[in-house]
Amino acid sequence: FFEKDQDQYFNTACVFDADGTMLGKYRKIHIPDDLANYYSEAYYFSPGDLGLPVFETAYAKIGVQVCWDQWFPEGARSLALKGAEIIFYPTAIGWPTAGNGEMGKIEHEAWTTVQRGHAISNTVFVAAANRVGVEEHLKFWGSSFVAGPFGQVLAQASSEDAENLLVACDLSSIQVVRRDWPFLSARQEGSYELK
Repeated sequence: FFEKDQDQYFNTACVFDADGTMLGKYRKIHIPDDLANYYSEAYYFSPGDLGLPVFETAYAKIGVQVCWDQWFPEGARSLALKGAEIIFYPTAIGWPTAGNGEMGKIEHEAWTTVQRGHAISNTVFVAAANRVGVEEHLKFWGSSFVAGPFGQVLAQASSEDAENLLVACDLSSIQVVRRDWPFLSARQEGSYELK
């Protein structure tokens, strides 16, 4: 939602537990500025200032990244290292209503691939919820999905209709994958320079 905090505005997602209790919120960190002339959010929003919280819910430890955050691997890695078992990506992404041809297919595949990659490299579940429908010059491509901790797509929604996905996530599978593919524990932290 569009959140005002003093003189700044944020693209914010709230996290609620199963009983309706608000656990906290996440503010979108990466703000697109005129991407392909369709996403000029820097005009409205400031980058998030709450960090990357992990929320302990009744069912799982979850993290949230909003829309364009999904293209940056650092957020997913940070959330996984903080104990997130499921990362949610509420999103509104699409292409021009005039069509985008072959490039549109490539972009859509990249969107799915990068998030499945986050699931694999961090051995977590990923739930990508994308908008459907048309607004002015954009057709949102829907196709919301849930991926398992080795990137397997467990369920995928329609590209045209608003749908709800109810997916059982066996959290014990995270440890099974991490035992066989120890991506997080095998990191060589002293070898990386991230700035």
